[in-house]
Amino acid sequence: MSVESKKTCDACSSKLKLFLASLAFVYFAKAFSGSYMKSSITQIERRFNIPSSLTGLIDGSFEIGNLLVIAFVSYFGAKLHRPRIIAIGCFIMAVGSFITALPHFFQGKYKYETSVSHIKSVNNTESILPCMSNHSMTDTDKINDLDAQTACEKAAGSSMWIYVFLGNMLRGIGETPIMPLGVSYLDDFSSEENTPFYLACIHTVGILGPVVGFMLGSFFSKIYVDIGSVDLDFIPSLKRLFSNSVFSMLILTYLVAVNGFIGMITFMPKYMEQIFGQSASKSTFLIGTLNLPAVAFGMITGGFVLKRFKLGVVGAARMSMIASFGSFCLLATQVFIHCDNAEVAGLTVSYQGVPQVSYNQQTLLSQCNTGCSCPVKHWDPVCSDNGLTYSSPCLAGCQTSTNAGKEMVFHNCTCVREKMTPGMNMSAVLGQCPRRSDCDYKFKIYMILSVLGSFISASGGTPGYIVVLRSIHQDLKSLALGMQTLIVRTLGGIPPPIYFGLLIDRTCLKWGTNPCGGHGACRFYDANTFRITFIGVITGLHSLSNILWGCVYFNIIKRQKKLTLMKEAKENALDDNGLGNGHARISIAKDIDRESTI
Repeated sequence: MSVESKKTCDACSSKLKLFLASLAFVYFAKAFSGSYMKSSITQIERRFNIPSSLTGLIDGSFEIGNLLVIAFVSYFGAKLHRPRIIAIGCFIMAVGSFITALPHFFQGKYKYETSVSHIKSVNNTESILPCMSNHSMTDTDKINDLDAQTACEKAAGSSMWIYVFLGNMLRGIGETPIMPLGVSYLDDFSSEENTPFYLACIHTVGILGPVVGFMLGSFFSKIYVDIGSVDLDFIPSLKRLFSNSVFSMLILTYLVAVNGFIGMITFMPKYMEQIFGQSASKSTFLIGTLNLPAVAFGMITGGFVLKRFKLGVVGAARMSMIASFGSFCLLATQVFIHCDNAEVAGLTVSYQGVPQVSYNQQTLLSQCNTGCSCPVKHWDPVCSDNGLTYSSPCLAGCQTSTNAGKEMVFHNCTCVREKMTPGMNMSAVLGQCPRRSDCDYKFKIYMILSVLGSFISASGGTPGYIVVLRSIHQDLKSLALGMQTLIVRTLGGIPPPIYFGLLIDRTCLKWGTNPCGGHGACRFYDANTFRITFIGVITGLHSLSNILWGCVYFNIIKRQKKLTLMKEAKENALDDNGLGNGHARISIAKDIDRESTI
């Protein structure tokens, strides 16, 4: 090699490494913003008083943005300067993130529903609560309620969630060129044996984004608020692409798998809160510090195994299939790891402590609180010494209180008498009662299974990319990756948060109310029904994806055998005719390459 050629090669290598570093940072940035949005789903529900189905739509707006432009970007972008297109996309993502944050500056302070915000002070230490005999609404109270309703209807922040929806959609538009153009550019200018390692590197760095995003989400969720995104060759190219049976089957496999993954990661913090009694802050913190590093380690492990053992497309497909089946087995066992329903009087148990799940709000009323004129719409949970949680101090029959804020203690709670043992008093404190002692142990088992499943599942991610890249013709790489992203994110990214949210909403036992008196966010779920519904749907989707992975694997095996026989037959024919020269063998290689992508 001449000195000039060596210098040119070194310069190209340096530029490729610079592009690799830049792409890795972009993966980090887009994953960071996306995971922070995921970690804030519960807070978005409560901030705007909307149900899970609507937050699912907001979450899916990212994929809607992808849908709008990805087909054009992945095809036409490949014919332009790919790094510049990626840079434009990054700028659009930044604009979208800014728009998402606008409600923070435009909307007023958070006002939450409560039944103890207007209590009458008797002296410096004790206050009278709503649960008093012959309590009735005065004319002044009626006027105040009417004024509040009028003010609510005129509130400018009642539809501020639209900013979050539009900003998230813009993020989806800006993120569009990063994966199809970035990965195809990297694969085109790197050696074949280095591609798996490079892909593992960018995905591993990308996983650090969700780690930081979930940790930041955990930190901010601790801030106390008193509760709790025309070329004529295009059509022929698409026809060539989807005539590839392996590619088409891979798209279907990823579509099913992503449906399960998106639904799981969107509502996993809520699942940990409702099933194991964990706080929103702790849930997002654990996902960011345990699950996501396991995913990063799985990604880099998958790339290392491919490079170390020089696995071809068959080996990569086998590795992806085994990883998918292993993660499915660990996921299926999680349905048996759970805590019992939290004991809330009138919702999951009677006022005497007998288990009885009720979706009827009238069961919140009992003989012990009939004289209190309590509204059943409020959710200000209090915990008594008898281990029961009551939906509000009024429904617990509490008549007086001491202290203020989070330190408030309620006294003379008549409903506590319904389930008392000698030595107990008739007082209650703010917040739900803690779960039973064995719940923490079960939660640790759940987290171990979850983290191990995340690692195994992620170890099949890089091999899956290699299967896609090695199953299509070189000139169709960008289009293939773009169409994969389009289809998977359209049908695998938008619907899951919506239908998962609808199914989860069906398990709600206690709905909150917004300031205007309408339907708000769910405050308490039937944990057992929630668990069976949530894990059941995810397990069903993973079962189908495993079946499809088996079909992909046997299709690839069949194709490779066909290619081997074809190669041997052509070489034998050429040798028999005495034409086994270099040009003929090059022609054979081209024929094999063409056949391998059909």
